[in-house]
Amino acid sequence: MTQRLQKILSERGVASRRASEEIIKAGRITVNGKVAKPGAEVKENDVLEIRFGSRVGRYRIVSIKEVVRKEGAADMYEVLEEDAQTKAERGEE
Repeated sequence: MTQRLQKILSERGVASRRASEEIIKAGRITVNGKVAKPGAEVKENDVLEIRFGSRVGRYRIVSIKEVVRKEGAADMYEVLEEDAQTKAERGEE
């Protein structure tokens, strides 16, 4: 199963779908080391790298589901690398 990158980002609370499109267009996201394009499809085990200004986070997609509740979104990815500020913003210390 695959899912559009914009939907993945919005479900995980990174940004709204429209804001996600702008982030992707700005070249701030890579999928498996390649700069993502709007409409890119993401599948399980893909690695996303997201640049938040000078901060960078790396995440592996663990599962993709059609319908996701906000409470279950964190179960769909694994944090590979993240700075302390981003962890704090997600509520993890």
